Formats: sequence, C-alpha cells, structure tokens
Amino acid sequence: MRLPRNLHLRRLAAAFALVLMLPLAGCFSSPGDGESPAASGHAVNLIYYTIGDPDKDLKQVNDKINEVLAKKIGVTVTYIKVGWQEYEDRLNTLVSAGTPFDVAFAPEYSTYAQRGAWLKLNDYLSTVGKEMYDAIDPVFWEGVRMDDGGIYGVPTNKELAVRDQWMYPEALVKKYGIDISKYTTLASLEPLLRMIKEKEPAYQPMELDKDSQNFFALDGYQYVAEKTLPLMIRVLDPKASVVNIFETPEARKVLDLLRRYYVAGYINEDAAMRENQGLQPGTPVFWKAAGGGPLSENSWSKDRGYKLVAYPVTPALITTESTRGGVMVVSADTKHPVEAVKFLNLLNTDPEVRNLFNFGIEGVHYTLDGKGQVVPIPPKDENGHPIPDAQPSYAGVQYTQGNWFILKTMGGEYPDPLDKWDQFRAANKEAVESSTLGFTPDLSRLPIQVQNIQMVWEKYFPSLMTGSVDVDAVLPKFNQELRQAGIDEVRTEVQRQLDAWRAAHQ
Repeated sequence: MRLPRNLHLRRLAAAFALVLMLPLAGCFSSPGDGESPAASGHAVNLIYYTIGDPDKDLKQVNDKINEVLAKKIGVTVTYIKVGWQEYEDRLNTLVSAGTPFDVAFAPEYSTYAQRGAWLKLNDYLSTVGKEMYDAIDPVFWEGVRMDDGGIYGVPTNKELAVRDQWMYPEALVKKYGIDISKYTTLASLEPLLRMIKEKEPAYQPMELDKDSQNFFALDGYQYVAEKTLPLMIRVLDPKASVVNIFETPEARKVLDLLRRYYVAGYINEDAAMRENQGLQPGTPVFWKAAGGGPLSENSWSKDRGYKLVAYPVTPALITTESTRGGVMVVSADTKHPVEAVKFLNLLNTDPEVRNLFNFGIEGVHYTLDGKGQVVPIPPKDENGHPIPDAQPSYAGVQYTQGNWFILKTMGGEYPDPLDKWDQFRAANKEAVESSTLGFTPDLSRLPIQVQNIQMVWEKYFPSLMTGSVDVDAVLPKFNQELRQAGIDEVRTEVQRQLDAWRAAHQ
C-alpha cells in the first residue's frame, strides 16, 4: 500500500478552472442529462489505461473499436496497455501527478477510492449507466460499495466466488491414477510431490513465486485489506477477531511444511525471487495453484499448452476481494464523466463491443467455428505460415474489461461447453457470502505505520512463504519488525472499525 495523498486542493482548483471555462466551452454534463460534446457531432476521446502486455495489433484493434464506438455513442478511446509488472506503479504515478486520463482498470480499487482518485458513480448508475447497473449481479455492487455508501467503480460481472484451485497435468493424473479430490490440504500433497520428484524428474513438483499462494485460506482466513498488511480474519465466523496471521499456530504449520518441501527439492529454487508470470507455455509443472471459477482449467490448459485438470480446495465464498477482482473506474478529474460512464455502460451490455475488446477483430484475430465459438488465428510469418508458440498479435485480459456473460465461448483444442455461462450463473447462486463482505478499513490516519509494515513484509514474506529460509530463525524477526513497524496499532484500529461496521450491519 502506498502513502495516501491529498487530492482535495488539486480537484478544487480544477473545478474552479472548469467553472471559469463553462461560458466558452459549454461542454460539462451533469450525471442526469445525456447532453455531451458528441451530440454536436464531435466525438469525445477518452484515455483508457489497462493492464496487459502491449499487443502488436493494438492500434489496429483500437481503430476498429473507435469506429464502432463513434457510431454507437459518439465516443472514441485511446487504448493504452501497460505491462503486468509495471501497471500498478504507472497508475500510482498517473494519479499522484495528476496526469489526465478518463478510465482505468483499478487493481487497488479501495485504496485509491479512499484517496479520492475515482469518480463517485451513484447518480450515473440510475441514468446513463442504468443498463449496466441492471446487467451486473447486485452482489458485485454490494462488494464495491464503500463505507460512505459510494460506488466508485464498475465490477466485472463474472464468478462471484474466486476459489483457490490446485491444477495438475492430466497426463500424469491418468498415468498414476491420482484422485485429485483427495488432496485438499498442504500436508496431503507430500506423498504426491515425493513420487513426482522420484519418477518424473523432468517435472517441477511444485511451482511457487514471490507473490505466493494464500495457503491460510485453507484454514478459513482472508485478508481484511491487502496482503502486504498481514491482518486476517476467519470470514465464516461472524464474531472472529482480526489477527496478525504470522502470530497464529496455523501460519506456523504452513511455513514449516513449505520449508520441508523446499529442502526436499519439491519447490523451485528461485521461488522467492520469481515474479508472478502466470502459466508459461509448455513448462513441465506438476502442481500449481490459482484462483478461478467454474471451467477455469480450460483457460489454464490453453495458457499452459497441455491439458490440465483442477480441483477447488477452498469454499465457494463471496468476499470483498472476490467482488473487487476486476474493477474499472473513472478518474475523479475526468472532463468527460458522462461519456466515460456511457463507454463503460456499452462495454458491459453490448456484445459486439465486449467481444471486440476481448478477442480482437473477427477474420483477423479469430474465426467462428460451426458452433459460433471463437477459434484464435495464430500469428503467421512473412510466408503465411503459423509461428509455433508465438504470442497472439492481440489478446484482451478478460477479467479487467467488463461483463463476461456477453462474451462468446472458446472453441479450438480445449473448447468451452456451450452452456458455459449458464454454469457460471448456477455456481454464483450457490456461493456463500463472507461475514465481512463490503467491509473496507480506512487506514488513512496511519500512513506511516502502513508503509513501514509493507517494507517489512517485502523483506520477509517472499522467502518465508516459499520455504526458502529457516522458519525458526526468520519468523521471530519478521514478527518483531512488524510490531516495531506498528502492526499492533493498525490491528487495533482495524478491529475498532470492524466492530463498528458489524454493529451497523446487524
């Protein structure tokens, strides 16, 4: 978590300047009206930032998107993708420096909402955003609502419960007759990992990276804020207290197991330094964890390049984190609030626009098979031959760009079932709400403590959570430095706010 900054004076100055310009420009719109510069025949251009590797054909897709948007709502977008490792720093710089932009994907939605960086959308959701408000599951809107009652972002309409799933190569599962449903605890994996190390030396038994997995979720714990603040709560217990997870016996058990697995050679040696790279094509890995919903193994198989099977190891639990997993926001300083909301409304309700952002241009980046499913067209060399293992020339990042339920399904080598979205809807109906759904602690009065805790976390967390260091030697130092950084003070404040929130929501 980064230090908050005060946007009030800058926004006040911008608003004052805007008032002075009104008689000349005449282009500001209130939430309730539909008037805009587009009405006079001049398309408004919105600057849109999102995460993902910049694509070779991004400009070509952007041009096609603008052709469609201009016709439908009189808007165009400047579509900017920023790499996975750079995006959060870039977004922080944009907001802090006051660099103009209109729409963005917001991985740290609540932190920036509390800083005043995002436009409050409540009034727009009953007017120009009403279609998307009605289209998106109400539980998502509940999840993104802040304590002041404000909605500051548009959640992706997807699976409500993002369950931790453990994935394995189907070929090895079949070869050794493994029933993956029997392996739902960290300790239960040990005989499997030992067997793979002995009998399948080409495979990495267990793949971790510095971001690690929330193994504490197996014991019912979820973070109350970001994981760089290691305060957690058992969310199925409506009276549970906030704890520093690294002072609990459950955490000690997890860390000891990870250390044993690392020493035995089951975990990749570079885990504490490896960035989160997703699933690298063709890499021989036996066990890997990821968060996902129904049928996630299909997309994971496409990414890995060979068939994977997966099994969920945590409950279908709707948490604040799961509802905020793919939020798009409008800058509080946008000069085009109505057009920005109209764009988001279209993206979440219009299949043509949504599929264009996700898959690219039909006939260029994909074709449709006889069932109407998407089959990607692989990049070709100068002679027109497909390039093996080449990155696609365009690929949207599905969870960051709006409503899934209007997307086409995927065909090809690992096809989606034709009733994919019906399966998602059925799973959403069965999911259970966390006891803290919608709770967001406000830590703006403790910025120094939060920053110091993050620095300590970065120093110790990656190595401890990958088994790379001796637990007896390192864990006491970690907890001591967390206390020195102020974690007890922050925990007390979060507990106070949680108690007040619970009282208000009884």
